[in-house]
Amino acid sequence: MKLLWTSIILLATPLALAQKERPIDRNAHARYASGEVMDGIMKMKQETWDEYQAMGYFKPGRHSSTNKFSPCKKGYVTLNDNGNTTNYACRNLDVTGHLTHDDLGSIDPTARIGSSIWGYTIDGREFVAIGQTDGAAFAEVVGKGWWNYVPYFGKKAGTLDYIGRLPQTPGALPSIWREIKGYKHYAIIGSEAVAHGIQIFDFHKLLEVRSNRLSTSTKTFDPLKDISHFADLPVGRSHNVVNAEASNHIIAVGAQPRTDACQSGLIFIDVSDPSKPKRTGCAADGGYVHDAQCLIYRGPDAKYDGTEICYGYNEDSLTIYDITDKTKTNIISNTSYVGATYTHQGWVLDTENQEFLLLDDELDEQRGVIVDGKPVTYIWNITSLENPILTGSFKSSIVSIDHNQFVKNMFTYQSNYGAGLRIWDVSSIPRDPTGKGVEEVAYFDVFPDDDSNPKAVFLGSWANYPFFKSGYIVVNTYDRGAFVVKRSQEVNSQSIRAEF
Repeated sequence: MKLLWTSIILLATPLALAQKERPIDRNAHARYASGEVMDGIMKMKQETWDEYQAMGYFKPGRHSSTNKFSPCKKGYVTLNDNGNTTNYACRNLDVTGHLTHDDLGSIDPTARIGSSIWGYTIDGREFVAIGQTDGAAFAEVVGKGWWNYVPYFGKKAGTLDYIGRLPQTPGALPSIWREIKGYKHYAIIGSEAVAHGIQIFDFHKLLEVRSNRLSTSTKTFDPLKDISHFADLPVGRSHNVVNAEASNHIIAVGAQPRTDACQSGLIFIDVSDPSKPKRTGCAADGGYVHDAQCLIYRGPDAKYDGTEICYGYNEDSLTIYDITDKTKTNIISNTSYVGATYTHQGWVLDTENQEFLLLDDELDEQRGVIVDGKPVTYIWNITSLENPILTGSFKSSIVSIDHNQFVKNMFTYQSNYGAGLRIWDVSSIPRDPTGKGVEEVAYFDVFPDDDSNPKAVFLGSWANYPFFKSGYIVVNTYDRGAFVVKRSQEVNSQSIRAEF
């Protein structure tokens, strides 16, 4: 690993000096384009997971569920874990429910590990699809109603109610890399496993299992009969899946190998009829896409108003695409930044007025211009899609690695691996795009094991789902299952906005 990174390590400089966009470094880019950097990251992650698996961190039965309300008091949520008291650092977030991967149906005999998560609401009922090594689990976040008060059989509001699971595609091996997004009322599930393809699952099937609110019925769905499946990927694997609902498409990104005609770029899949997904083209010229957010552009750049675009996170750049024509590549801009090590993921601040977006870099904690193990979020002014400008950043005070983040009501909800869920108020950015006014307002640390000696390693939380109207947030974790959290009943600052 040392040789891999020697050529991209930069000398530490003040954070302010890192806040500058720049053209892509073509010499360094060759290492990204070849897959050398991504392969190195995957190797690093796998080595970490193997190390912790050898210590028993992912073995069946290691943890127990605490599926009840547990408040954040004096900076900690206290849970009982197999008879042991465990304190989870917290601020302004109470735990309302929790199920381990065992209780979420995972049957992997050696390692029960979580990954991505997405949700959908049907008639006020809030459901989640929870990524695991051997498939996806489905659960409901119990809402408020008469079912909370039925003696013995009642279900408490905010708890997590397991409904069933969808195993991985037959013929595909288990994989920690399992990404889930939503398209209308479907869960779209991709994996890095060869021959997996993309599973398309209708959330309405959960109502067939649980039409009765007091029911405890569960079901293992048939991965051949109960879903639609898209297999037209080069070798059946993808790194991520993306919603392009405006044009009735989903998109596979990072589909190996990079030598394929689509170069692991955007592969467009028409799901006008979700039972018959079909490939309509790809955008190859921008190269490998790690993740993307695709939507209709609404914002100050009049030239592109109403255009379907993708903000692509392409390893060493922010790449913005016009995806109106699915048969070719139309890149609006391709911009890197000082200190780019692995451009991972991001989200726009406001989908209806796209002036700014937030971007996270998965390696800058260890190999960027500020090598202190603390994650940095980069702020981009995108008022000109052809000339995005890096205006500032904000930085965590806790050693960890930033992974997936999503923005709702001008709060960004970040899954920062070992530091867990971190919520930042980013409403100041339109007034002060340097990031100086951004404030962390809440957190729930899902991995207390390293609290005495925090490390920037790939453990903890991969993703969260913050978009439920109820305010419940579901956080998926590698080793402990899924937690449901919500704004604390007692918030320790009067200045915090109520919207998270």
